[in-house]
Amino acid sequence: MQIDLNSDLGEAYGPWVMGDDAAMLDVVSSANVACGGHAGDPETMFLTLQRAVQRGVVVGAHPGYPDREGFGRRPMALSPGEITRLVASQVGALQGIAALAGTAVRYVKPHGALSNLAAADANVAQAIVTAVKALPGALAILAISGTALEHAGRSAGLPVYAEVFADRAYLPDGQLVPRTRAGAVLHDADAAAQRLIQFLDTGYMPTLDGSSVRLAVDSVCVHGDTKGAVAMARSIRERLRAAGISVAPFLASHNGYRSATADKGRIA
Repeated sequence: MQIDLNSDLGEAYGPWVMGDDAAMLDVVSSANVACGGHAGDPETMFLTLQRAVQRGVVVGAHPGYPDREGFGRRPMALSPGEITRLVASQVGALQGIAALAGTAVRYVKPHGALSNLAAADANVAQAIVTAVKALPGALAILAISGTALEHAGRSAGLPVYAEVFADRAYLPDGQLVPRTRAGAVLHDADAAAQRLIQFLDTGYMPTLDGSSVRLAVDSVCVHGDTKGAVAMARSIRERLRAAGISVAPFLASHNGYRSATADKGRIA
């Protein structure tokens, strides 16, 4: 059995540092690199991509609302067309830097408030899919499991992979608990690792209200900007190893680990 472990990286900006990307890249198998919207700049992109190449980590684009002050976690009133062009411009920029770094962008994972909106709003999801489909490189989409973005990508014929979060709490409908609510972010590495192993064993993700929701998974995210993120990622990787589950990029094989049957007849 195998599962991908990903993290949102390259979220520095000039002299402002966010997270420990070098250490996290030693743990994860896929890296979602900021593209200059919510964070990131050409030098940060290039350095992050270089480090990923050195470690054999697969690279994805992490476009978000152009709101550095809010770190892309505040919704913006943009039309679907504006979202399509925003995503295309950011992913295209990262593709250009990736060419200089000797690698290629393989997938797209929206960031923050844009990701949350695409999870629930079919029009926003379609706007992102339109951009991804138009870009070169046969890009895949990494989407929150069971959401509108996952369904829109599949309907458009794109390769789509489902993601769950090791460090975020869930609602009974499979959406993430808003960060404004207490308990939305998990900080206890052992508790997060135990919850993840339980989910992989059963296919049911525990929710904040004490119930659970059935999800599929190709990749597990640990946010790179969360305090203690590297320690949590290491703890999770070790717990996976102990459970007989290896860590490998979700794009390395179409026969990766499955823990649930969320849609399309995917089997455990």
